[in-house]
Amino acid sequence: MLVPKLVTTLRTYDRHQLTTDVIAGVIVGVVALPLAIAFAVASGVTPERGLATAIVAGLIISALGGSRVQIGGPTGAFVVIVYGIVQQHGYAGLALATVMAGALLVALGLAGMGGVIKFIPYPVTIGFTAGIALIIGTGQVKDLLGLEMGAVPAPFVGKLQAYAEHVGSLNPWAVGVAAGTLLVLVLWPKVSRRIPAPFVALVLATAVVALFSLPVETLGGRFGAIRTGVPVPSLPFDRATLNLDTLGHLVQPAFAIALLAAIESLLSAVVADGMIGGRHRSNMELVAQGVANLAVPFFGGIPATGAIARTATNVRSGGRTPVAGIVHALTLLAIVALFGSLAGRIPFAALGAILLMVAYHMSEWRTVAAMFTAPRSDQMVMASTFALTVIVDLTVAIEVGMVLAAFLFMKRMAEVTNISAVTRELAEGDDTYDTDPNGVRRRQVPQGVEVYEINGPFFFGAAETFRDTLAVIGTAPKVLILRMRNVPAIDATGLHALGDLWRRFRAKGTIVLLADVHAQPLLALGRSWLLDEIGDDQIYGNIDDALNRARADLGLAAEPRPAGATPTVVRESLGTP
Repeated sequence: MLVPKLVTTLRTYDRHQLTTDVIAGVIVGVVALPLAIAFAVASGVTPERGLATAIVAGLIISALGGSRVQIGGPTGAFVVIVYGIVQQHGYAGLALATVMAGALLVALGLAGMGGVIKFIPYPVTIGFTAGIALIIGTGQVKDLLGLEMGAVPAPFVGKLQAYAEHVGSLNPWAVGVAAGTLLVLVLWPKVSRRIPAPFVALVLATAVVALFSLPVETLGGRFGAIRTGVPVPSLPFDRATLNLDTLGHLVQPAFAIALLAAIESLLSAVVADGMIGGRHRSNMELVAQGVANLAVPFFGGIPATGAIARTATNVRSGGRTPVAGIVHALTLLAIVALFGSLAGRIPFAALGAILLMVAYHMSEWRTVAAMFTAPRSDQMVMASTFALTVIVDLTVAIEVGMVLAAFLFMKRMAEVTNISAVTRELAEGDDTYDTDPNGVRRRQVPQGVEVYEINGPFFFGAAETFRDTLAVIGTAPKVLILRMRNVPAIDATGLHALGDLWRRFRAKGTIVLLADVHAQPLLALGRSWLLDEIGDDQIYGNIDDALNRARADLGLAAEPRPAGATPTVVRESLGTP
C-alpha cells in the first residue's frame, strides 16, 4: 500500500504524542549533527553537504516513508562508494549517480519490489558491512594520529603503505584529543543516555582545542568557512556531465547506491518494527528513499538512507510517529543556522574518533565470529564479499557475493533433489515404502515395468542428476513410470530433461508415463510444447492409474487401488475434458 505512515498516524494524533515526538526529534537531531559532518568528511566532501543531506533527506524520508519511526540521512554504508565516485568523477558525478539511484529506488517501490530486497543472503550483507566498517576505521588513521600527508589513497593496501611512510609526522596532540574523545564516547552513556555521547564528545573536544589553542587540524583549517543557513536548491551538474560516456560509467555505482539504500532502510525499518511492535510498508519506504535521493543532490547533498542507530535512538527517546523525524530535520536546520559558524573549529581528531566508534559498532564482530559456525559455503560467501569490499570495490563485492550465493543456492537445490529407482530398491528388500499407503511397495508392479521417483524441486540444478540416474538403465523396460508426487515445482530445464527422456525411450519402444504430477508442474506442462509432444493421455494423477495403464499396454488385467490410497484427477488440472 503506497500510503505514507505520516498520513495514517495523523488520523489519531494527540497532544501527548506531539510532546514525546518533539522531545525525541530534538534528541535525534543533536545525535545526527556530528554524524552528518563525520560521514561527509569521510566520504571526501565538505561538511555542509552532510548537514544538507541530513536535513533534506531526513525531512522527506519521514514525511513520505513507510515506517513510523525511521530516521533518514547519510550513513556509514555509503562512505566507501561515495568516496570512490568523488575521486573519479567529482561531486557532479556523485550527484548524477545519486539521482539515478533515486529513480531506481522509486521504480522498485512502485513495482512492489520491497519484499524482494529482503531475500538478499545474510552472508553477503554481513560480508560487505564488515568490509565497509574496516575501510571506515582504517580511513581515520590520518586524523586520529594527526599525520601530515596529502589525501588518503582509496585502495586499502595503498592506505596502509601511505600511513607507514608518514608515521614519523605523528602529532601527539591529535592523539590526545582522539583518545579523550573515545574515552567520552565509552563512558558518557554510563552518566546519561538522554544527552547523546557523540554530541558531548564533539563539544568537549572542540572546546578543549579552542581554549588551549592546541595545534591540531580543524574543519575550518581544511575546508575554510562552513556555510550556514537554509539549504538552497541549485543544479548540481551541467550539460557536459550528461553524456552517454559518463552515464555508462555511473550505472554500476548508481546500482550499488540504490541497493545499499534499499537494504539499509528496510533493515532499519524491520529493527524498528521489533522495537515498537509495528509493521512498516516496504514499498512506500523504497519510494520515500528514492524521492529523497532524487532531491538531495539539488541541495548539495550526498546519498541517504534509513539510519539504524538514529532510528533506534528515536524509538528509545519516545518517538512513535514520523513527526519525530520531521522535528529531527528541523532541529538540525536550527542548529546549523544558529551555530553553524562554530563548526569550523571542530577538530578532525574528534571526528576520526567518532567514526572509529561507528565502524566498531558497524562491524558486528560478534555476528561475524558466529558466522564461522555456519555452513562452509556461507562462510565462503561472507569471506569473499568481505575481501572484495576491502581490496577491490564495494560494487564488485555485492555483485560477486550475490552470484556466489545464487550458485550455492543452485547447488543446495540440486542436493535436496534425488531420483530413486523404486522397483530396484524393492527388489533389493528396501522397506522404506512399507509404511506409506501410497508407496509402490503396496502395489503389484508387472514384469517389464520400471518405476522411478523424483523427490524435490526439478530445477536446472537437478536436471543433470536426473540424466545421470536414468543413464544407468541397461535394457530398456517396456513401460517406464516417472513418479513426481514429491516434485513441488519444475522449470524449463526440467521440462527439457523430461523431453529428452521421453524421446530417448520412445526410440527404444518404451512407453513413458508420468504419475502424481502436482499443480505447478501440471501448469508448466500445459503451457509448454512438451504436452503436445507427450500427449496428456500419458499423464496420470496417481500411481494406480499409471500402473493400470501399464498393465493394459502389456495385455494384463487391472488391479484395484489399495486401501488408504489417495486418488488424484489430472485432466481437470490440465483443462482437458
